[in-house]
Amino acid sequence: MSRETIELRIKRQDSPTSRSRWEEFSLPWQPNMNVVSCLMEIRKHPVTKQGEVTTPVHWEASCLEEVCGSCTMLVNGKPRQSCAALIDLLDDSHVTLEPLTKFPVIRDLQVDRTPMFDALKRVKAWIPIDGSYDLGPGPRLSAAEQEISYAFSRCMTCGCCMEVCPQYNDQSDFMGPAPLAQVRLFNAHPTGQMNAHERLDAIMGRGGLVDCGNAQACVEACPKDIPLTEAFGELGRQTTLRWLKQLFGQ
Repeated sequence: MSRETIELRIKRQDSPTSRSRWEEFSLPWQPNMNVVSCLMEIRKHPVTKQGEVTTPVHWEASCLEEVCGSCTMLVNGKPRQSCAALIDLLDDSHVTLEPLTKFPVIRDLQVDRTPMFDALKRVKAWIPIDGSYDLGPGPRLSAAEQEISYAFSRCMTCGCCMEVCPQYNDQSDFMGPAPLAQVRLFNAHPTGQMNAHERLDAIMGRGGLVDCGNAQACVEACPKDIPLTEAFGELGRQTTLRWLKQLFGQ
């Protein structure tokens, strides 16, 4: 990339039902710019490379420190957080920005991740606590258990794993890697274990664990290095035990 300008090619879509189009932009280069800062510059002066006045590019962002996951998009064809995508570290001379393909487009680079959140509700990805009174100290966990749980707690529902998963698409009922990993997390919690059977029943049905094709692309795409395949293996053990207990009426 030249040190004078930053060339961007952005896929635009005005509404969920509109046809998509491509627009090109050229920005003066500045040191330490990321994709979000480029989009902010375009918002201040929404004029294409060809000199045509256009609308500001629409995208979603919140934390700007790779924690919330909301700014995830395809940057040069790869799903990643735009806040962490530094322009000077991108390999290509041009920057191509597209919305994720596995979720419905709301507008431009923002997508609707509701299907992923619905799957989290389906597997009851939370620890139920009754009452607002003081429950006292929580259950103690060993250092080894804390280390494993922390790895899965880093998930920010960014959708990168869903984007690269060949089994997760509009022709499949598969709930995707992220919700499955959260079952692994909450089933490991001493309080969460009380509802482990409900979570296991949810992933033993249609669209659950059995629909995972073990492509392992999710592990490569995860920006937080979450051991997703370890989760699937452990859930396979848990669901097998659950099935055997059901089979023998226990």
